[in-house]
Amino acid sequence: MAYVDLGELPAAEVTPFPSFAPAPQTDHSLLPRILFATPEMADFVKTGGLGEVAGALPRALRRHYDVRVLIPGYASVIAGLQNFSTIARMGAFAGVPACELGYGTTPDGLGVYALVAPDLYERDGTPYGDAEGDFGDNDIRFARLGRAAAELAAGLDPFWSADLLHLNDWQTALAPAYMAWLGIRRPSVLTIHNLAYQGLFPRDNLGRIGAPDYAFQMDGVEFYGQLSFLKAGLYHASHVTTVSDTYAREITTAEGGCGLDGLLRTRAAQGRLTGILNGIDESWDPRTDPHLATPFEADDWKGKRANADEVRKAFGMAVSRGPLFAIVSRLVHQKGIDLSLAAAESIVAEGGQLVVIGQGEGRFEEALRDLAGRHPDNVGVHVGFRETEARRIFAGSDFLLMPSRFEPCGLAQMYAQRFGSLPIVRRTGGLNDTVEDGVTGFTFADASPRGLNSAIRRAFETFGQKKRLNAMRRTAMSREFGWDRAALNYCGLYSRAFGNNAARRWKAA
Repeated sequence: MAYVDLGELPAAEVTPFPSFAPAPQTDHSLLPRILFATPEMADFVKTGGLGEVAGALPRALRRHYDVRVLIPGYASVIAGLQNFSTIARMGAFAGVPACELGYGTTPDGLGVYALVAPDLYERDGTPYGDAEGDFGDNDIRFARLGRAAAELAAGLDPFWSADLLHLNDWQTALAPAYMAWLGIRRPSVLTIHNLAYQGLFPRDNLGRIGAPDYAFQMDGVEFYGQLSFLKAGLYHASHVTTVSDTYAREITTAEGGCGLDGLLRTRAAQGRLTGILNGIDESWDPRTDPHLATPFEADDWKGKRANADEVRKAFGMAVSRGPLFAIVSRLVHQKGIDLSLAAAESIVAEGGQLVVIGQGEGRFEEALRDLAGRHPDNVGVHVGFRETEARRIFAGSDFLLMPSRFEPCGLAQMYAQRFGSLPIVRRTGGLNDTVEDGVTGFTFADASPRGLNSAIRRAFETFGQKKRLNAMRRTAMSREFGWDRAALNYCGLYSRAFGNNAARRWKAA
């Protein structure tokens, strides 16, 4: 049983509630108010790193600010909030329908606004589409979200209004544009989690989202003849961030800028583009993680091997004392899955094994099934995702393959290090910022089979040198990737965005 199909799985699986210390008892009425707008949040629904960030960063910020989240009212959101009730109604505008605004809290007290519009948000599939592709009205669905964020800055909730909007990706990027068009003066921070996704729609859709005709220009929402939600945000936001220092530099180049490099170079020159590395929450601790077959800590390599044995058993693989390589990833071109496939035969030939969990492009899913069929004892593949299996793979594997062509931040390489699995990564984006070559993992430059194979050879050599291998594992497991540092960086950024007048007002309060 080298290949296991997990059957019909939700593309966006809810993960366990993030682990954070309780928020301090603070009089939030004296704190600046931050609205964190997002299309997904790990408490309820996630498709990738943005969902993880939205579940973690607002909580890390709560000791410094009065933070609330705004999210579409998917069925999982409304069902998952406590004391949820409707607090306001937002009227229709242009082609965007009316909806209600509800408010509730998570079990740990984080306030969450949800847009109640069943026709827009209560659908099968991911937040963005279904098996047939993206939803055809995504411009309407996320224009509604952006406009709601702007209205919350303008006093839609009579008891709480946002002093600053923190927006995430194209789905919320119209908010600063709506504020500009409506004359609402509030600072805003827009975080780019992946520049490749820009929210592009036909020019004719301009009117139905309530954008003025004059906005369709180069200094506005126009992008090569199309309407771009992301460009609207990049143009109008007070400050732009992205999720690692290296990626912040990469997106200002023609190679990495996805056609927006000119605008992003301008923002960088103005001091309005910053890279702030994401973190991971406290649940990623091999000593206490309840998902693991056997908890362990640094130097308890017997415990790590026990998890490896469980992984081999679950995937129907042979018992082995050779290195176990892992892929825990979306199976897409960006992640370099083709490079990993090209390297797989040599991994097996050298005495290694490969375990894969993920889903994505059909061509890669099929190629991995074929690989497992040719090497049933040494390659295990699950198409789909299960949190417990993913965590056990991080804990049991010796090396994580992550040869991404680009990677804004990446979380898997941080998870792997915390669990003593040494990442093998291309030097790009957040991978470059979080993996130290020869110290906590192995890096290479060229997105080519040759580049990846050179790093894999070094991994095999290190596996044969147990003293060096264990020293690298100890160092990797000691790395701190928590959210406190990121939260402090955002605090500094918010303070700059508020300006001196706001700072004096809260100090006086």
